Amino acid sequence: MTETPAARGTAAQDEVAQLASDLIRIDTTNPGDHSGPGERAAAEHVAELLTQAGLEPKIYESHEKRASLVARIEGTDRSRPALLIHGHLDVVPADAADWQVAPFSGEIKDGCVWGRGAVDMKDFDAITLAVVRQRLAEGRKPPRDIVLAFLADEEAGGTWGARWLVDNHPDLFAGVTEAIGEVGGFSVTLGGKRLYLLQTAEKGMAWMRLTARGTAGHGSMIQPDNAVTELAEAIARIGRHEWPVRETEAAFAFAREACAALGVDFDPEDPAGVLAKLGSIARMVGATMRNTANPTMLSAGYKVNVIPQTASAHVDGRFLPGYEDEFFREIDALAGPGVTRDFTHQDVALETSFDGDLVDAMRAAIEEEDAAGRVVPYCLSGGTDAKSFARLGIRCFGFTPLRLPPELDFAGMFHGVDERVPVDALKFGARVLDNFLDRC
Repeated sequence: MTETPAARGTAAQDEVAQLASDLIRIDTTNPGDHSGPGERAAAEHVAELLTQAGLEPKIYESHEKRASLVARIEGTDRSRPALLIHGHLDVVPADAADWQVAPFSGEIKDGCVWGRGAVDMKDFDAITLAVVRQRLAEGRKPPRDIVLAFLADEEAGGTWGARWLVDNHPDLFAGVTEAIGEVGGFSVTLGGKRLYLLQTAEKGMAWMRLTARGTAGHGSMIQPDNAVTELAEAIARIGRHEWPVRETEAAFAFAREACAALGVDFDPEDPAGVLAKLGSIARMVGATMRNTANPTMLSAGYKVNVIPQTASAHVDGRFLPGYEDEFFREIDALAGPGVTRDFTHQDVALETSFDGDLVDAMRAAIEEEDAAGRVVPYCLSGGTDAKSFARLGIRCFGFTPLRLPPELDFAGMFHGVDERVPVDALKFGARVLDNFLDRC
């Protein structure tokens, strides 16, 4: 007897919330160096779950406690190119004093799984695990090979995770031509209509250190050559700069779709005009229509009566696909000749087209579960491990399918407090991913 998709999805739906909760309880805080607990414990936990399902996962440690895991599922047609499904195991820090629940409790309450990583991105890790375990238990192979990667260090740029694997073990991704990962496939309700945002682009990253140098001296003296003053003026110019709107295919395509959902005209001369109508997602979408640069850290001096010789600041810069050169020209002009810059991390912007068989499969899988939903492309304001996999020529998408309540500020919970994901959204994601794997 052939099982229906709904019947097939029961096992994954039954365990997906608990899998997410269990992952959240494993503290994988990534402070940006090696001082955190690392991802090793989480990687071992995931490896055990996949081993129980019949796979042979392997853990790769790039640095003590910094661990990623890779496994391959054999498809029915091994002559076809493989698909990569990737997720990261690390999370950003959380201050428990700010939260309603302990951030590493994985508590399930009010219909949601709570905790650091519930949104970014142990939700999709859990969905992937639940669906893979279910399919393997039922003996259902995907139509082509699937490579699973659960990665370290994404929250600090992926140097010790995806980038390390790509540089040191590219053979793990042999034959892979396409990939899905974060951040896309989730729903946004506009004008009473549900749009599912499929990520086809993401901004580039320029984490910069700006340094000003002056003359050291006593704080009581007149000193026009003051490094702190020079730096402060440069940082103020950068922080207050209004970057112009720039057109990219993904961002403008989303703006047009959003206008259609809201029943308003799209003005290509003023695409940012739609932002006021977008609600909680407006900040993320607004950042995909222009380059951005936000000062985040300052450092200078060691004593109040000593003028320091140097002062430095860190700036989180993000540039749109196709506008990298323009971004750096503007940064240098704003900083001025007295300030130099170098990088603590730099990576490319990505953009692919909203077409092809894989896009059709993602769209069909969502629409089978939500006939009223509409899948639309968009650009992510942040960055993902797709940047590393693109170095291997892999075409990458953000596809973490979740049907979300209209009132939930999902975008605002990335790196925010009280991070949580609805249990029903996880179950929806399991059904969609299972359906997608039949079509991919």
